[in-house]
Amino acid sequence: MIEFTNVDKVYPGGYKALSNINLTIEDGEFVAIIGRSGAGKSTFIRTINKMHDISQGQLKVNGVDVSQLKGRELRAFRRNIGMIFQHFNLVDRISALNNVLTSFVPDLNPAQKIFGLYTEDMKLRSLEALDSVDILDKAFTRTDQLSGGQKQRVALARTIVQHPQIILADEPIASLDPVTAKQVMTYFKDLNKKQNMTILLNIHDVEMGLAYASKVLGIKDGQVVFYDDPQKVTPQVLNEIYENNPIDQDLA
Repeated sequence: MIEFTNVDKVYPGGYKALSNINLTIEDGEFVAIIGRSGAGKSTFIRTINKMHDISQGQLKVNGVDVSQLKGRELRAFRRNIGMIFQHFNLVDRISALNNVLTSFVPDLNPAQKIFGLYTEDMKLRSLEALDSVDILDKAFTRTDQLSGGQKQRVALARTIVQHPQIILADEPIASLDPVTAKQVMTYFKDLNKKQNMTILLNIHDVEMGLAYASKVLGIKDGQVVFYDDPQKVTPQVLNEIYENNPIDQDLA
């Protein structure tokens, strides 16, 4: 469970990215987060794994006060929260398999880290993760030779190999073509349904978000203005979130 209580986030210079967030997200939800560019969507999800510190209020994940975490406790906490980015954050010069294996680096001793000595179990789990997103055939291909959709699947495999409880995805399909985007969204949906992973996903494509998510979260000017089932998203709701800007509804 993810619980926001009176949460604010203020950046240096006084810009208020999040304002008075009060929200509870239950385990196993697939949440599509929508809103205009600059509304606070990325800041919202990055507070959950403490990539961004909150300025006020309380944020708890499974009963843990996130703002109190640091050092070893924070690293252990983040092992249960996967993060996926729009631009993949992969190492281009190594293979897809080796990119997935990097997820195990925190588990290695100094000598293993220096020489890249991963255990057979780590290798097997990484291959299984690649297979689960249908890219096992590219395991030994350099990442810079893969398409955007293939790279995103490698990034997803790198995340799920650790069996996280929560996945945070920041615009994961923004740079993909429509067909590939649907494939990636299907993988997210399968993880949500089959492994009961909680998924929070920022998305530009409102229609896609409504089609795959179990909940929709609308953020406007750093505030939550909507949180409900996709079926409850009406034109009036979208007008409130996007301030009657039809162009932004395609882009936000």
